[in-house]
Amino acid sequence: MKRFVALFALVPALPASVTPLAEAAPPAGACTNAEPAHSVIVEEPWAQQLLDPKRVWPHSTGAGVLVAVVDSGVDSDHPQLRAPGKVLPGRDFFYAGNLPGNYDCVSHGTAVASIIAADPVSGVGFAGIAPGARILPVRVTDRALNDGGEPQAIDPQAVGNGIRYAADQGAKVINLSLSGYRDLPPIRDAVSYAEGKDALVVAAVGNRQENAAGSASFPAGYPGILGVGSIDISGARDDSSQIGGYVDLMAPGKSVVGSTRAGGHDYWEGTSFAAPFVAGTAALVRAAWPSLDARQVAQRLTATAGMARGGAGSPAYGAGVIDPYRAVTEGLSGAPAALPAVPPPAVDLAAEREHAWWAQAGSSAKLSAAALVLAILLAVLGTLVAARGRRRRWRAGRSAAKPRPAVRDEPPEQMFLFPPPAVERPPS
Repeated sequence: MKRFVALFALVPALPASVTPLAEAAPPAGACTNAEPAHSVIVEEPWAQQLLDPKRVWPHSTGAGVLVAVVDSGVDSDHPQLRAPGKVLPGRDFFYAGNLPGNYDCVSHGTAVASIIAADPVSGVGFAGIAPGARILPVRVTDRALNDGGEPQAIDPQAVGNGIRYAADQGAKVINLSLSGYRDLPPIRDAVSYAEGKDALVVAAVGNRQENAAGSASFPAGYPGILGVGSIDISGARDDSSQIGGYVDLMAPGKSVVGSTRAGGHDYWEGTSFAAPFVAGTAALVRAAWPSLDARQVAQRLTATAGMARGGAGSPAYGAGVIDPYRAVTEGLSGAPAALPAVPPPAVDLAAEREHAWWAQAGSSAKLSAAALVLAILLAVLGTLVAARGRRRRWRAGRSAAKPRPAVRDEPPEQMFLFPPPAVERPPS
């Protein structure tokens, strides 16, 4: 099931029946056709096996870092997100009014938040990358898809307001699992505003292309943003993950596990769910290296990325696949010091003379063996020729004439990389 959010629509007025509640349950009338609860997935997902966040937790869990999830809201009642202080009330920019953002109608934002910071629980293999981080839910959309099954448009002003709000609340990482083709001033200006407050913005590059490069992607294409593409379990780029200079890093995004509203988990696909793996890793780094600014954190994430199929700096894979352990623990102390000069070893003259003798002897033996083999071959050949000559009484022979190939009057049939059009195909 492919789920992602695209940009652009109007903020609806708060329905008259909706009453603000400071709880994770959706306010009455806020959600129509809310997604039901899902079952729990107990197996450890492939993405967690690949990135192995447990390995880095002794060094950093992201504690003290506030990560904003600008999305469809976050269900703070989920068992892996309900720890006190884990998910803040946040704010709803979709409905006009004074609603919090800690509820979700479609699970999109809840899945994103869980990939970032879900707590480990007994009997469940899934957990977030940075379980010590806190989540600031910023609700800017109601549904991931419209009634026709197409990506639901989002009001760019709501997104811009949400980004500014997150920066003002002290978010040091802002996750934007949304994308579009247009450069929109409200979002561009808000991103610049957040970067001015030392927030690192992480954005999905989008899921609307197969293998061609060159399509625009915003907000991933804005300067300073880390654009994230999606890989599958084999490490290959997901076919729909966009290609371009805005791809900075790759992360798991094909059939990855994330939490759902009202409990349980589901499998999710797309760059929307690759981005939070990078946002979570950024939280780990910001907790472990508090003196680094957002630009330096971004540099650290790209410098420690694992090798991807496209090689470093490719438009399909960026710097490579995010590596939480290296991002936190790598020393990155700069260029290594010059190595001391190594003195040349003393020459053993006796050993050199012995080596030269054996080399000369070996060469002589090889030449002798080659000459002997050649003499044997010549003798055998001479014997065969003499025997044939005696049988023919030394008369000259003539080989039978070979038949001449027929000359084609037309060129050979053309080779097609793809089947020719129906009118050109030979009858079957």
